[in-house]
Amino acid sequence: MQCDKCQNVAVYSRKYSGENLCSECFSNSILRKTAKTISKYKMIKNGDLVCVGVSGGKDSLVLLDTLKKMSQTHNFRIIAVTIDEGIPGYRDEALNIVKEFCSKLDVEFKIYSYKELFDVTLTESLELRENEKTSSCSICGTFRRRALDHAARQIGANVIATGHNLDDILQTFLINTLSGDTNRIGWMNPDNENVELRKIKPLSEIYESEIVFYAFTNNLPFQSEPCPHMNEGIRTEIREFLNMLEDNRSGIKNSMYHSILKISDIMKNNDEKEKRNCDICGNECTGKICSVCTMITNLKKERSNSNIT
Repeated sequence: MQCDKCQNVAVYSRKYSGENLCSECFSNSILRKTAKTISKYKMIKNGDLVCVGVSGGKDSLVLLDTLKKMSQTHNFRIIAVTIDEGIPGYRDEALNIVKEFCSKLDVEFKIYSYKELFDVTLTESLELRENEKTSSCSICGTFRRRALDHAARQIGANVIATGHNLDDILQTFLINTLSGDTNRIGWMNPDNENVELRKIKPLSEIYESEIVFYAFTNNLPFQSEPCPHMNEGIRTEIREFLNMLEDNRSGIKNSMYHSILKISDIMKNNDEKEKRNCDICGNECTGKICSVCTMITNLKKERSNSNIT
């Protein structure tokens, strides 16, 4: 089977488009698609400093690789940031992978930890949580977003880039829909050009399976060990469901993604919640106290109660 672009041996068949591509043409298509997404939503502008969230997984390392290549021909800079949640054994492997990869790419690299920022690790948080209904993903996601905000401000970045792919977007939409959290659907719109600290997802229009193949065909190192808490929520079941649909009806993920953008646009315009600054930390939120400060206060209260008993 020949590549449709250059007649070399094809190594990847893109079912939803009918293309057969060699390794080089496939990689170039991912770079072009990422660049097109960035351009379409004005995600990165001249002179920007981009804080790239790099966990050590395939998505974030592919993101770092593509942004590094683009930065060499465009006027923006990148700094890689890894958030250490404090999961024994799991995060250590990722930190080593990211350090070595950043050194290879000649990218500046910084680490920020939950313990340093919030005085509690994820593992400690799970031990202190009031009930099992507060999932590890909920705690971790809340802390991670704030940690990246802090990192970006400390290094002087005006953009935060994360490696969320198209599959992640679809899964998050269904999770928000099933949980009744319709306000979050409005936040999924990628158009945030006029926000002071832009949060971008350059890989948001690329299938997860293509991210995996890009990593393999370009020999990118990435952490093979999955997060020990990944199966606590419903995301894994939704991923399997969407993959089954795509297997039977190629391109359905792309169709759903474009529908989500339209729905998100409507929900964004209907979001009437007024933004204000948290009474404790000063960060923007919709209530008197932000979710991070609320979570930390509750965890410290549980720690205090456990010490008393």
